[in-house]
Amino acid sequence: MNLYRLIYKSRATVPVDAETVLSIATASQRRNREFGITGMLLATNAHFLQVLEGEQEAVSKAYEHIVKDSRHSGLILVSCGAVNERRFRKWAMKGVGLMGYGAELKDLLRRKYGVEDGDVRFPVEESRALALFYDVVSFEG
Repeated sequence: MNLYRLIYKSRATVPVDAETVLSIATASQRRNREFGITGMLLATNAHFLQVLEGEQEAVSKAYEHIVKDSRHSGLILVSCGAVNERRFRKWAMKGVGLMGYGAELKDLLRRKYGVEDGDVRFPVEESRALALFYDVVSFEG
């Protein structure tokens, strides 16, 4: 198996709330199960950060679909490449809207990752982006 991981960041073009995140995650889960993709989506009111893992061809096709989604623009490819193992194997797509986090947790993330557009800054460095995903998973329990 040619295992591949892709991380991107984008700017929302529509208002993002918990319902938006749930809708995206639910639709992604159906497609991703079919193509063997796992991953996680983080969202603030203004940005998305997503990681996809799976076979290179499947991840590339999913990303081509994502690029065309009008709910976001200005995609920045944080990282893409071969990996030895999945880090997000539990989820066909886990969606987390940080807008639902309490002030204490959001303040912790802002201190660690910075602030952008009044909310948690999503990093564009692979190691920091992965760290943010892991931090969120640890908060989620």
